[in-house]
Amino acid sequence: MNTVPAAAPYGTWPSPIDAALTATHDGRPDHLGTVGDEIWWTEPRPTEGGRRALVRRRADGTTVPVLPAPWNARSRVVEYGGQPWAGTVREGGEPLAVFVNFTDQRLYAYLPDGPDEPWPLTPVSDIGGGLRWVDPQIRPERGASGEVWCVLEEFTGPAPTDVRRVVAAVPLDGSAADDRSKIRELSDDRHRFVTGPKVSHDGRRAAWIAWDHPEMPWDGTVVMLAEITGTGEFTAIRPLVGARDEAVCQVEWDRDGSLLFVSDLSGWWELQRIRPDAVAGGVLPSSRLLPPRGEEFGGPLWKIGLRWFHPLDNGLIAVLHGRGDHRLGILDPETGELADTPGPWTTWADTLAVHGSRVVGVAASPRSAPEVVELDTATGRTRTIGALHRDAVDPAYYPRPESRTFTGPDGQEIHAHIYPPHHPELTGPEGEKPPYVVSVHGGPTGYAPLALDLGVAYFTSRGIGVAVVNYGGSTGYGRGYRERLRGEWGVVDVADCAAVASALVEEGAADPDRLAIRGGSAGGWTTAASLTGTDLYACGTILFPVLDLEGWATDETHDFESRYLDSLVGPFADVPERYRERSPLHRADRLNTPFLLLQGLDDVICPPAQSERFLAAVAGRGVPHAYIAFAGESHGFRRVETLVRALEAELSLYAQTFGIDRPDVPPLELTT
Repeated sequence: MNTVPAAAPYGTWPSPIDAALTATHDGRPDHLGTVGDEIWWTEPRPTEGGRRALVRRRADGTTVPVLPAPWNARSRVVEYGGQPWAGTVREGGEPLAVFVNFTDQRLYAYLPDGPDEPWPLTPVSDIGGGLRWVDPQIRPERGASGEVWCVLEEFTGPAPTDVRRVVAAVPLDGSAADDRSKIRELSDDRHRFVTGPKVSHDGRRAAWIAWDHPEMPWDGTVVMLAEITGTGEFTAIRPLVGARDEAVCQVEWDRDGSLLFVSDLSGWWELQRIRPDAVAGGVLPSSRLLPPRGEEFGGPLWKIGLRWFHPLDNGLIAVLHGRGDHRLGILDPETGELADTPGPWTTWADTLAVHGSRVVGVAASPRSAPEVVELDTATGRTRTIGALHRDAVDPAYYPRPESRTFTGPDGQEIHAHIYPPHHPELTGPEGEKPPYVVSVHGGPTGYAPLALDLGVAYFTSRGIGVAVVNYGGSTGYGRGYRERLRGEWGVVDVADCAAVASALVEEGAADPDRLAIRGGSAGGWTTAASLTGTDLYACGTILFPVLDLEGWATDETHDFESRYLDSLVGPFADVPERYRERSPLHRADRLNTPFLLLQGLDDVICPPAQSERFLAAVAGRGVPHAYIAFAGESHGFRRVETLVRALEAELSLYAQTFGIDRPDVPPLELTT
């Protein structure tokens, strides 16, 4: 028997989804791989200081840790890291793990079934950020004990841009742990950024992706090719495909010696094939594996070692594809047939592994958090094999989102996921419009998927709607859509978020006097730019933001993004006034709405110095605000106590601003 929901003011609804529950479910499994017959991956541990645990699913179906606490498998190469581990099975069936430990960024080796602690493979450097490693692969045939081939990031001075990156080989016997000279550099350092090498099945060739400033990897990259000598040296290093206006995001060797790669030369990331030996008229011809579909088969290379496709031994190719969210499909390159995976999942993360005829990925839906899913291509059946979603509360409290396309003031499409307030027993009073929070993803070259997020449900189950905007500049909709932001950061993103919020008001879905905006990193920038550039929002939550473009352009961020603003805003030398005019720091005098500023004190991407300058500019102006800085947190919060405090403070800000009584969260003290 259905009951009619009772009426209660929006924002006052009680909810079992509290901040502690939300915090303990933060993050997702990542970095999948196979070791023998086992599947390994990393998982977040918010209750263990935010470390990334490396776990394994054994042949008997049990999942156990590979590394004991406090070992933390996480790389800091380009600060965002990437694939932090590799594994193999040694003679006798014993698994061996090689991983990057977050604390010191050294490579370690470990026998999970043995009695010993992990032992270091690489030395420590006192220069700048030291030596860092990512995207390893174990080459057991090299040397007496084998080698690990991976990316080496080496700081050469104290500045964040004093850095070089090469493909390197590290001996597995530990001889390089105190001797840098034992590390072999395989590539030259002609490029500032490189990914890990992909070695052909016959062991004769290696391919990797490289790029240089001022390009970002979604602007232009080049695929490098090398011959591998009998002694494991790289020779005849040369570019194979790619250009400054073509972004190749992944390469893999097929068993016939051809190279599969994803390129956006057509305007969409598409899967292609090239045969390095098939030169026609001095040109290496490449071919699409599918006709144009207006979909993305790749994405932005924010981390080293991301995977959107994976060849199978039977000649098929597992691919992630879609417009907006990615779904998993199996491509037959001979017939061009592409069959999507059955199941309830609506979005798949950019990590894949293959074992025989089985494909393993990380998938989620609006009703389930990310979990490790296996597809058997022989039978077409799917099953969850790790990080199984379990409803921590009655799923009746989950939001019921809708993906929508809005029209901006310039007639351009704007994509968003709308999460109206939802409660199984309550609804708003007749005639009352709910408050809404506009949520802005980071990047800005990024995308917010349509998936269950308890951080969103925390608000919607209390009667506060959430609009997650994939504004112009987001990925998933072709190169043209993401290049809408070129030179227009702080303009297009702000306008698109405002257009979605305004449309919800015009539809009668949102209260025009109770709109908020929130976001972290680049989303923090858009939030601050919106609060200082529009009068639409009643308040905002700014998390680890960019606030001063001039500072970012002059060695106040890390190397990877130090030239990002060349495309987002324009070269600093050419348009210095634009950097000042758009920066929220220099528009603080226009700010007249309450805000909450959350900052990690160890953040080297968006450093606390920017937040401190912004607070100084706001001080004494009578604007209610709060600043909470978290020691031990960097770019993005990972510790459960941080996540709890941040979420409760955010809710308190909205409650105070919107006139909502929320005695279940500590009151946020606002100062002026």
